[in-house]
Amino acid sequence: MTEEESRGAPETVPGTCQEVPGTSRHVPGTLSLQRSVAFLGASGNYTSFLVERTVERIYLDSNATTRPADEVVEAVAYAMRESWANPSSVHRAGGEAKRAVELARESVARLVGCQEREVVFTSGGTESANLAIRGSLEHFAAAHPARGVLVTTKFEHSAVRELAQQCEKRGTEVVWLAGSLHAPGTPDLDALEALLAARADEVALVSLMWANNETGAITDIVRAGALCREHGVRFHTDATQWVGKMPTDLAALQVDLASFAAHKLHGPKGVGALYVRRNVRVTPQTYGGPQERERRGGTENAAAIVGFGVAADLARAWLAGEGAALGTYLRDRFEQTVAQATGGVIHAQHAPRLWNTTNIGFAKLEAEAILLLLSERGVFASAGAACSSGSLDPSPVLLAMGIAPEVAHGSIRFSLSRETTATECDEAARRVIAAIERLRASTSAAVG
Repeated sequence: MTEEESRGAPETVPGTCQEVPGTSRHVPGTLSLQRSVAFLGASGNYTSFLVERTVERIYLDSNATTRPADEVVEAVAYAMRESWANPSSVHRAGGEAKRAVELARESVARLVGCQEREVVFTSGGTESANLAIRGSLEHFAAAHPARGVLVTTKFEHSAVRELAQQCEKRGTEVVWLAGSLHAPGTPDLDALEALLAARADEVALVSLMWANNETGAITDIVRAGALCREHGVRFHTDATQWVGKMPTDLAALQVDLASFAAHKLHGPKGVGALYVRRNVRVTPQTYGGPQERERRGGTENAAAIVGFGVAADLARAWLAGEGAALGTYLRDRFEQTVAQATGGVIHAQHAPRLWNTTNIGFAKLEAEAILLLLSERGVFASAGAACSSGSLDPSPVLLAMGIAPEVAHGSIRFSLSRETTATECDEAARRVIAAIERLRASTSAAVG
């Protein structure tokens, strides 16, 4: 920092976090332009740095994670200060922490439409999916060895897809359902029906995601669940992208297990849940305590669970309004503007889709280059699942849908949240179009 810059920098107080004078307070969906942050280290020293932001930042990566709601942040902080005792302790402080956890469980149960005792808290959606799938396979291996087949698809999130691949390597028979010809990005349920009619007695579990994290394509969970119930087969759905964005009533569906996470619905990271229908048994994957009705050992992350409960209450209130309809309108306007101006391909456009998600392919461009340029211009998106974004390979989900590699390589996922505004969508579309035009011009010049 130059002497002039040093004189102009705002003062910071050790151990505090201060906004730069003159900048605006946080607006949902938008990050402030300039911020000075001071961190107090364990040694008592602190480092101050100034983050310069010359353009308004627009966050369109909500399928990766969402901004924790202010009410959630406050609730988590309060719980860490006041309800920090071990919920398993028998004394009053432990009882208070336990009560906070159970109140949150009630809130989550109301959000997804089930009984409180059917909610198992975990560290997130990935652990929940592992508990559902591995827990079911191990349960049947011990109780009904003839049931050893896992049925799923190549469209799944890596938490399911990669787990299934690992199971396959270790000897589990995995049946990978083909995609539907009528609803791209979703499984062929006619094929599932035929499979169950022929081999139901061999199937341990069918696992199908409710809403795809990369394209937003929605699987007909009502029909899938009914098919499984008709043939006496256990059914798990990865509901991580669905819960909190769409109304959910698990008690009314023929779903046995459903996994989801708090941070996808403006809650904290590090906490999720698995819905386990009453009388469904899964083998625990984490041992060391009787917590969660002996289905998931370990001291509960009480503060994060409290935040999950608050996020669930906020989501229920939002779902009671017209937010999803507005989100669909904003998503459609954004993707149509971008696609028409750039010739981009909207993946799964003709399938039922989650209101907040669009995935657009830009042929003969690289997703990494697009994302870097967009990031420079203040638009944050992704090339698919954040868990896999370190890879330069095209999305396996898009390839499984039959999308040409030259298009899959240049495909970008844009995902809105309930905080995203019309102004942000319009401005983001303008920046995306400009970025694509610049990259194509650069590519043409290089080739020429």
